[in-house]
Amino acid sequence: MKKVIFGIFAHPDDEAFGPVATLLKETHNGSELHLIVLTGGENGTNPDNHKDLGEVRIQEWRQAGALIGASSMHHLGYIDGTLNNIVHREITDKISELVENTVQNHDDFEIEFMSLDLNGYTGHIDHIVAGRSACLAFYRLREQGLPMSRIRLACMSHDEVPSLNTNFVFMEPGHTADEIHETVDGSEFTDKIHEIMRIHHTQRADYETVVAQKGDNIGVNYFIVKD
Repeated sequence: MKKVIFGIFAHPDDEAFGPVATLLKETHNGSELHLIVLTGGENGTNPDNHKDLGEVRIQEWRQAGALIGASSMHHLGYIDGTLNNIVHREITDKISELVENTVQNHDDFEIEFMSLDLNGYTGHIDHIVAGRSACLAFYRLREQGLPMSRIRLACMSHDEVPSLNTNFVFMEPGHTADEIHETVDGSEFTDKIHEIMRIHHTQRADYETVVAQKGDNIGVNYFIVKD
C-alpha cells in the first residue's frame, strides 16, 4: 500500500528545522511527500536586507523540498505572523481541497499528515494554526471517507527545552518521555539534514540555534501522534 504524506507547516523553514529527518526517512523508504506551507515567512530575520524576503524564503523552501524528495509543493500565500481563527477555517478548506485533488487518481493508498505540535512547537501562533488546521482537515477528510491513517505532530522534548522560554513568544517546556508517542531516529541522514537546513540561508541564526539545541541528536524527531 502506498503511503502519501502531506507535510503542513507555517513557514518556509519549519520542515527543515522541525521533522526533516523523518521526512527524509519517509521519502527514502518510498513514501510520496507533498509539502504545504501557509506563509512566505516575510517577517523572519532578514540579515541580508532582501527587498522581498518572502520570495527569497519560498525559493529556499523549494530547494529544500527538492532535496527532501517532495513530489509537489504548495504555498498558500498567507502573511507570516497574521494567522488567526478566521483564516484557520479557510486554511483547513484549502488543505482539504489540495489533498482531494492530489489523491483523486491514486489506488491502494493511505494518507498521513505531518505538522507541528498544537502548543505551537516554539510557541508561534502561526505554528498553532498550522497544526490545528492540519488536524481539522485530517478528521474532516476521514469523515468524507478518505483513507486517513494518522497525523504526526512534531514536538520538542523536555531534554531539548527543559523550561519555559520567553525570549520571543511564550514557549512551553518540551514534552516528557511519557507524553511523546513516537521517536524517529534519522541519524543516517545527518549530513543531508545539515545541507537542507543551510539552504534556508536567510534564517541561518535559527540554524545555529537548532544545532546548539539538538547537538548530536540533530537527526532525532519526536511526535505526538493522533489517529
